[in-house]
Amino acid sequence: MTTAMEMPRVQECAASSCAYNHTNDCHAFAITIGSADHAHCHTFVELPVRGGLDRLIAQVGACSRADCRHNAELECRAPAITVGPDSDLADCMTYQRR
Repeated sequence: MTTAMEMPRVQECAASSCAYNHTNDCHAFAITIGSADHAHCHTFVELPVRGGLDRLIAQVGACSRADCRHNAELECRAPAITVGPDSDLADCMTYQRR
């Protein structure tokens, strides 16, 4: 199991319409990645207000994309990830099919 200090950072987030996005930085404490058909950021929420933490510590809490080469036991093992538009407005751009 990965400890909180070892969880991958969200290095950059280009989902500018997300309430947790402040100038291309994610301010959620942790995000969840993955759905049945693509590597969507499930923490993405499109609201007119900004939320999240004052300090930047966003990390990947869980990833259900078991077919990703960075995934082990439904946890991300990449050193860091980026989030941006692909299939949706907020997808894991670090995702790589095994």
